[in-house]
Amino acid sequence: MSSLSIVVIGGGAAGFFGAITAAETFPDATVTILEKTRTVLNKVRISGGGRCNVTHACFDNRQLVRHYPRGEKPLRTLLNQFDATSTVSWFETRGVALKTEADGRMFPATNTSETIVDCLLSTARRLGIEIRTSCGVSALTQQATGWTLTLLDGTTIQADRVLVATGGYPQLPSYGWIPDQAESLLSPVPSLFTFNVPDSPFLPLAGVSVPDAGVYVVNTKQEQRGPLLITHWGFSGPAILRLSAWAARDLANVDYRFTLRVNWTPSFNDNTLRAALQDFRQQNGRKQVSSQNPFGLPSRLWQMMVQEAGIVDDQRWADLPAKPLNRLADRLTNSQFQVMGKSTFKDEFVTCGGISLGGLQPHTLESKAQPGLFFAGEVLDVDGITGGFNFQSAWTTGYVAGLHIGQP
Repeated sequence: MSSLSIVVIGGGAAGFFGAITAAETFPDATVTILEKTRTVLNKVRISGGGRCNVTHACFDNRQLVRHYPRGEKPLRTLLNQFDATSTVSWFETRGVALKTEADGRMFPATNTSETIVDCLLSTARRLGIEIRTSCGVSALTQQATGWTLTLLDGTTIQADRVLVATGGYPQLPSYGWIPDQAESLLSPVPSLFTFNVPDSPFLPLAGVSVPDAGVYVVNTKQEQRGPLLITHWGFSGPAILRLSAWAARDLANVDYRFTLRVNWTPSFNDNTLRAALQDFRQQNGRKQVSSQNPFGLPSRLWQMMVQEAGIVDDQRWADLPAKPLNRLADRLTNSQFQVMGKSTFKDEFVTCGGISLGGLQPHTLESKAQPGLFFAGEVLDVDGITGGFNFQSAWTTGYVAGLHIGQP
């Protein structure tokens, strides 16, 4: 009797994790990874500035799932099988210690992604997994006894079980080689991107960051709060990236042209801020408005706000009329900018959309429509914000698929 043949399509984080888990769980199976490009684990190498943000130090799964704009509910079930605690343990038992940074992101203690790449490659090789590069798949056909994979060069491979872990595709036609699922594909759109504001008066402040700001997409319920970075093209930083992730479909629908509102002092609204400015005026009457910043904002940003409110450089707080004070309060709590496009965040392109988890078995990630076909990683309609959450999804879904792919 021949051994079970398992083929994993995609040599990224989820593909390797699925292949390794399958080889460890079903040691009599033959496991092969097919990667379309010339090298494997490319995203692992470049992520986190070349350090690889492996996961996030969030070990309460109820909290962890809140970091996923799409996939929160199905992930609750999957994390019961492999969560962030499991990830830390998995790497540590294979000689890779992880460290936690102040913001919760976890990296290899070596501070280089090559440590993660080497661990995955050496583990795969030790388990006898065959890795074939420059080996793309153009068609996947179910047969009575398994699967036929047609490669881009026209040759074919037979497999008993297949795991698709190709990553996300930017356009719907790219999914065409995958057999139709029980539920329709969700059209892919970008997630995790920065905002282009070509007419922003703040462009000269590029590099200035604010530790806490409220950001809102006007005329929607989409809002986020957190660090904000002014760039030479518009805005970036964690608050913007989170907003882009949760509002991914809304923003795609308006072709990334919308009004962004920023509250630079998110602990205040217009009324409470005006009252705070009045109190400050009474207590600091002799001081100049442009040099005395009551909210801890970066001085260059504060001076720009003062300028925008029409307040002259030598204006003292005691002599500040009500109208410019009100204008200042409005600028601080209700700055509005016309966003005219997006920019991909570094090299960490993430898509929202793909294979609907509703069409898969919730505990195994096996296709309901085609038994023997499994999915993992970003090809699924699951995506997280920055901070290690997308890698955690890759480890979790890869592990779950690999754990069940060889079962009768």
